[in-house]
Amino acid sequence: MLETCALLRSNRDARLIAGGTAVVLMLRQRLIDPSLLIGLRRVPGLDSITAASQWLSIGAAVTLQQVADSDRVRALAPSLAAACQEVGNVRVRNRATLGGNLAEADYASDPPAVLASLGAVVCTAAPEGGGRRIPVSDLITDYYTTQLTSDEVVLRVEVPLIDGRRSAYVKYRSRSSEDRPCVGVAASLVPDPQGWVASLEVVVGAVTSTPQRMTTATEGVVGARHDEARAGAVAAAVAAAIHPIADGRGSAWYRTQVIEVMVRRALAMVVA
Repeated sequence: MLETCALLRSNRDARLIAGGTAVVLMLRQRLIDPSLLIGLRRVPGLDSITAASQWLSIGAAVTLQQVADSDRVRALAPSLAAACQEVGNVRVRNRATLGGNLAEADYASDPPAVLASLGAVVCTAAPEGGGRRIPVSDLITDYYTTQLTSDEVVLRVEVPLIDGRRSAYVKYRSRSSEDRPCVGVAASLVPDPQGWVASLEVVVGAVTSTPQRMTTATEGVVGARHDEARAGAVAAAVAAAIHPIADGRGSAWYRTQVIEVMVRRALAMVVA
């Protein structure tokens, strides 16, 4: 991995390629013109899914279909498996990798919102043995823009394992069944021993340049028993707090209505 980082440092316009679902499109559209492509498929240690006592670890080169099909991911982070199964079509999912998905920072991609709701972190490598642990909620800073430096490589994604956590992902497409979402909502709820809400995360994707983690809107539920009235209040607060974009998948007004509906559905799923 240090050799990969060194190549990136010595070739400033080089690009990494794993599945190629994003890089090849950008090459064809002449959005990038790198002097060097560095393949990651044969770099050891990037293609495994493991679980320890505190973390579920997914290598950067694991494909989205492998994440979706993994019994370990389905058991420990079901919303992540569900989100990866929703990406594009089977051809895309069998090529696209989790690390590449995050590094591309597509505003309408499914996995980033789910990973942010689960408190996941991205582990990176850099030259001279340096590296960072970046919360997914902080990784994406704008459209197709991340905190990653030009010589930094994503190694894996780590999802904290929390006893009793319930998670869900719901996606609304306004066009074809293979389209990216008009709105995507990830919810993660941890109940206390009495069944009240110990923590609640709601993250909305595909509506602005970055996934929207709605901590203020969920504060009133923590420490209370979750019910339909509180779910409605959270959904309304989330919809009111976001100023969504308008594009070919829906106007800003339309997205606001859909956000409220989809947050209600996601909360109903984590409670059920």
